[in-house]
Formats: sequence, C-alpha cells, structure tokens
Amino acid sequence: MQDIKVAVDAVVFGYQQNTLYVLLIQQKFAGQKAYWALPGGLVKDNESLIDAVTRELKEETNVEVNYMEQLYTFGDDLHRDSRNRVISVAYFALIDSSKTNIKADTDADKVQWLPIKEVPQLAFDHNLILQTAIERLKSKLTYQPVGFDLLPKEFLFSDLENLYCTILEKEIDRRNFRKKILSFDIVEETDRFAEKKTGRPARLFRFNSQKYKTLEKEGFLFEIKFA
Repeated sequence: MQDIKVAVDAVVFGYQQNTLYVLLIQQKFAGQKAYWALPGGLVKDNESLIDAVTRELKEETNVEVNYMEQLYTFGDDLHRDSRNRVISVAYFALIDSSKTNIKADTDADKVQWLPIKEVPQLAFDHNLILQTAIERLKSKLTYQPVGFDLLPKEFLFSDLENLYCTILEKEIDRRNFRKKILSFDIVEETDRFAEKKTGRPARLFRFNSQKYKTLEKEGFLFEIKFA
C-alpha cells in the first residue's frame, strides 16, 4: 500500500509599481529541469500545518509573514508529484514586498519575486494553485480590506486605486472609489506628503487596522461593488 504524504505550499503575493508579484523558488533537486515552484515542502510528524508552511517559507526564502490563510487542499490528481502520492495544503499571504530580504536556502537554489504575468510553467500543479490564489485574492478585495497588506504603512491614495485596478484587471471609477473608501472611516489622512520632483506634493494616507477590527466586531461590512 502506497504511503500518502502531506505537503504545504505558500502563495505569497507582493505589489510594487502597479504590478502584482508572487514569491517563487527554483529547486536544487529538480531532476533534469530546474522548474520554478511555490515555496513549500513535506510536513514533519511533529508539526502542525501552519508551523510547517511557516518553517518552509522561512527556510527557503527568508520571508516571515504576519498572516497566512489556508487556501485549498490539492490532491485529486494522483500523479501531481511523480515521486510519491502527495496531498498539498496550500496557503496564501499578502505582504509589502519592498520590506522583504529574500534569500534562498535549504533545498531552494534561487528565490525571486516574479510578476504574475511573467510566471512560467511551474513544478507539479503549482500553476493551478497560483491561479486559485489569484481568484481568491480578487474576490476578497471586494469584501475585506486585504489590499492594505500589500501597501506600505503610509501610501498615496492613487496607489490604493492602482492596486485595485491592477489586481482586478479593470478600470474603476476613481472618484466613486475614493468616496466609498473614505466613507468607511478606516483610512486616515496623515500630516505627511510624498516626495515629488515636480508638481504639487500629494498627501499620504494610512489604514487604521485597530479601528477596522473594532467596527467589524460591531457588524461593520466592508463591501465594494464594481459594475
């Protein structure tokens, strides 16, 4: 009887300059062809799933995240890994990629942020896992303020608008979007301005996560509808 092994994979998204990125590794032990892949690996006997994915992410990329959400379990394809029968529990996370210090280690030969639109054929069924995570992210943007996790603590409002346009792959009514976001009263103007070489300085904003958590407990719903 074939042993079934359990693995974890991490889809970590970053965002810079109107581009959505995903964190990928190139494996050291990939046979004849070194495919790019999602960070991850087998779960040890003495660890939980979240401990396993946290460990693999740190070991292979030197990245730590504050929050990871379980995405989906992949195992319907009996031959998704040619070496063994492996079921993978995938997680996804959102971070400010400009603050990371990525470094390949253990069984990762390289680590890199790749733009979503430039992702090649990945190892195993990792393209399917990635696409599933992208669809989850697009959906969550409309009912949870997860987009702020991809931005610096202080940001231009136009950066938030561009983030939504980039991830949803559509133009938005920027005036109505701004009005809607500010009506939630969870985004605050700061007294700081972005440095600009020309033109009028633009004010920076920040997301008040504590206020959002308080409002959420009171039944507040973050909802943005796009035509």
